[in-house]
Amino acid sequence: ERNQADVSEAKAGRTDLIFLIRFRHCCLLRNQRCLLAYLYDRLLRIRALRWEYGSVLPNTIQFHMSAEEVEWFSRYKKSLATYMRSVGGKEGLDLTQDIKPPKSLYIEVRCLRDHGEFEIDDGTTILLKKNSQHFLPRWKCEQLIRQGILEHILS
Repeated sequence: ERNQADVSEAKAGRTDLIFLIRFRHCCLLRNQRCLLAYLYDRLLRIRALRWEYGSVLPNTIQFHMSAEEVEWFSRYKKSLATYMRSVGGKEGLDLTQDIKPPKSLYIEVRCLRDHGEFEIDDGTTILLKKNSQHFLPRWKCEQLIRQGILEHILS
């Protein structure tokens, strides 16, 4: 507002204000660039959360997000799901599994909290109770490890 007032005075003939107007304008542009860089960095971090935690964010993380960021996360989640369904035939391809190449196909896990029944592809149903240990396919339990339900036991 101060800059706009000085611009109208400069148009009236006060040329000594031109440098001050330019300085303020450069400061505004710099602040705008900093703000856009900050917002872009937050979007990159929110996108990384989708790959780290899956399609459901913990409440502690969601609490610190604005409504627009939650909406952006939801749209990104839907877009990624649509893409994963379109790739890999009828069942699609889950790109969020095996982010790091596995050393073995089966891993030993410990259940950190009660989760209920968990079905493996061969039809076997396992009851995930707190402190129970299981030997499961890595790709089936990787998402539960990220969510904090299972813990990978390193031997």
